[in-house]
Amino acid sequence: MEHTETAEPTRRDFLYIATGAVGAVGAGALAWPFIHQMNPDASALALASIEVDVSAVEVGQSITVTWRGKPVFIRQRTEKEIAEAAAVPLSDLPDQFARNSNLEDGADASDANRAADGKEAWLVMVGVCTHLGCVPLGQKNGDNKGEFGGWFCPCHGSHYDTAGRIRKGPAPENMLVPPYKFSADDTVVIG
Repeated sequence: MEHTETAEPTRRDFLYIATGAVGAVGAGALAWPFIHQMNPDASALALASIEVDVSAVEVGQSITVTWRGKPVFIRQRTEKEIAEAAAVPLSDLPDQFARNSNLEDGADASDANRAADGKEAWLVMVGVCTHLGCVPLGQKNGDNKGEFGGWFCPCHGSHYDTAGRIRKGPAPENMLVPPYKFSADDTVVIG
């Protein structure tokens, strides 16, 4: 009969295990603040989507709200503004594509693709010039709306039409359309 001896754990084995466990906990405690600081803060999470009541916005008026730290223009356009925007041939537009997260990639920049289905009078777009990030004028009565009746960026002279499409100036793209939907007739959810 063969006899096998098993080694009993020693005090040294216990110290190795205890030291390793304390080291692992210490490394985790040291790394946690660096990992946690990469998470978005509470204010960014709160602005991930916003709900805007547009019942007080009359035809021809605009409001500006803040979403993710950027201004968003919400305008109820007049019939004349809609007609002017729809009459523009796509070949006249410097940027002929719609940068619109509500649409599939590759959609054209026609006026119909810049507004939500059934809510063509409403224009919702990020109010930042696509040239160098200035905020264009044209939201309030008396603002310089540029040569095309929409928005004008005073920083470098970009002119946008009544659908927020670049028509003249250094801006390379149309003003961006954020993801949005109407949750009710007078409530827009952005984000």
